[in-house]
Amino acid sequence: RSENQSSNQPNTLSERFQARKFDLVCGNAWMLDLTQAILNLGFLAGAFTLGYAADRYGRLVIYLISCFGVGVTGVVVAFAPNFPVFVVFRFLQGVFGKGTWMTCYVIVTEIVGSKQRRIVGIVVQMFFTLGIIILPGIAYFIPNWQGIQLAITLPSFLFLLYYWVVPESPRWLITRKKGDKALKILRSIAKCNGKYLSPNYSEITVTDEEVSNPSFLDLVRTPQMRKCTLILMFAWFTSAVVYQGLVMRLGIIGGNLYIDFFISGVVELPAALLILLTIERFGRRLPFAGSNIVAGVACLVTAFLPEGIPWLRTTVATLGRLGITMAFEIVYLVNSELYPTTLRNFGVSLCSGLCDFGGIIAPFLLFRLAAIWLELPLIIFGVLASVCGGLVMLLPETKGIALPETVDDVEKLGSPYSYKCGRKKKTQVSSSHL
Repeated sequence: RSENQSSNQPNTLSERFQARKFDLVCGNAWMLDLTQAILNLGFLAGAFTLGYAADRYGRLVIYLISCFGVGVTGVVVAFAPNFPVFVVFRFLQGVFGKGTWMTCYVIVTEIVGSKQRRIVGIVVQMFFTLGIIILPGIAYFIPNWQGIQLAITLPSFLFLLYYWVVPESPRWLITRKKGDKALKILRSIAKCNGKYLSPNYSEITVTDEEVSNPSFLDLVRTPQMRKCTLILMFAWFTSAVVYQGLVMRLGIIGGNLYIDFFISGVVELPAALLILLTIERFGRRLPFAGSNIVAGVACLVTAFLPEGIPWLRTTVATLGRLGITMAFEIVYLVNSELYPTTLRNFGVSLCSGLCDFGGIIAPFLLFRLAAIWLELPLIIFGVLASVCGGLVMLLPETKGIALPETVDDVEKLGSPYSYKCGRKKKTQVSSSHL
């Protein structure tokens, strides 16, 4: 595939369909990069707005609003009469999409016990992989981008039924001094599990810090929080650039796009299994660092392997995809475990905003640099992932530690007394017991 072809022609199924409708070819080819970048820009905006709102007004209400928003904006995108309308509503779809992802993950993390948290968190990521696997089939049987858009958007309206199924996070309710509602939910959960809530769990104590409204300064005010925030931001950025870059690279290296995309999704399934086998045995940091380093080395090696041995290039590239997938899934878990309850949704959303920034520049980085040398993006990916692997070793280990409730709890992480984080007297109910 020639350099001109890689830089001036649409490279994905959706882009090819959009190019036909909006005439985004030749001199307008750069606008195709914009369609992906604008979606990630929406994710970034959603991180700042809906991430804050979920900590202020509740996880569930923001999740439901976001699901409705994704559905409405997705329908408008499918029937957009011109490119400006398409771009505006694709941006809005990104905003609401961010709200669904982050609030859903935080609810799941906060509503289960500490022993189940790792398993549930990884299972959530496995459904993301399942979506990647079935997407080529949807694209194959629906031969136009509007149909694909509707097929992946309309199910969002079904999630509004969760209003009657999914409870608000008891942790969040307690931090907002809504202990009675939290206890009601806990009793309901206990009843469903064939257990009961002890009468002793009736007194609720909440510190002033636990009811304060979140702000960015809270994420960088103290040394441990500042270190965690900066490293996690870089980890999110790296995961997005490398992951999205490797996915989009499938469109410029030739081959059957449907089959290649399907295989790339199947490759991600072992990542979840490897995470489950390693994070409880070795903790969070070592698998997190190792997966980034494997991805980085694989990208660098692939860039310099001769094209005459495609089986070796494919094998090494597959290891890279596996590594960055593990890193992407672990960063969700680690991020949620390193922030206190009052800052968790806002902190995860804000840090993952760097993931969205990485997604904004990934199309331009890949397609423009590939026009210079096809393997140049791989070198950039390799350096980023390798550096990230070293940095995450500076994070505190969270294996076997209760979720922190306050900033002070986070500052104690990594100390000999970190196991006490968030714990109060057994006769009291606090979000650390949930």
